[in-house]
Amino acid sequence: MLVLRLNKSGLPQAWITLEEAAKYYTQDRVLFELGDSKRVLRGGWNKHGLQSRLTLSSIIGCDGKVTPPSGKVPLNNRYLFRRDNNLCMYCGQKFRIPELTRDHIIPRSKGGRDIWTNCASACNRCNCFKADRTPEEAGLSLIAVPFTPNIYERFYLMNRRILTDQMAFLGSHFSKNRAWQTADNSDIALI
Repeated sequence: MLVLRLNKSGLPQAWITLEEAAKYYTQDRVLFELGDSKRVLRGGWNKHGLQSRLTLSSIIGCDGKVTPPSGKVPLNNRYLFRRDNNLCMYCGQKFRIPELTRDHIIPRSKGGRDIWTNCASACNRCNCFKADRTPEEAGLSLIAVPFTPNIYERFYLMNRRILTDQMAFLGSHFSKNRAWQTADNSDIALI
């Protein structure tokens, strides 16, 4: 389990280990706790036969200098495919990671940039079919609008094993375009 560390204003700062979280608790730097998930760490025994225990929350707000975390999310295939829920943004099917590619919506040969809003996950078949064309030129359409993840989405992308309460906290701050509709109007959520 990783603990989501927030600053005192509630902005995510880092995913930390239980041991790192314990350090914040023992230094009395935890200002508040969120979420329902708790983990108990057990320590040594004292001369009275009592074992020390420390109960850690899955989300902690810590004292310290408030510095806004870098909101910049590096564009890499792992984060891109996770943003798109391993779906091909052209055919809408779900794929394993080795079967996905990064597609530049406006091809780089036509001046398209390697940025979040110009990249989408595509299966090998769709990407080969689209080739060096725009979706319109290839007769394809995107099933979702590509977007740049915000700071909360960044923390979602960084961790594969997020607890329910951590996901509820992060998800409440996701961009409105995280959920979108398929052609048959059924909801698909990327979370």
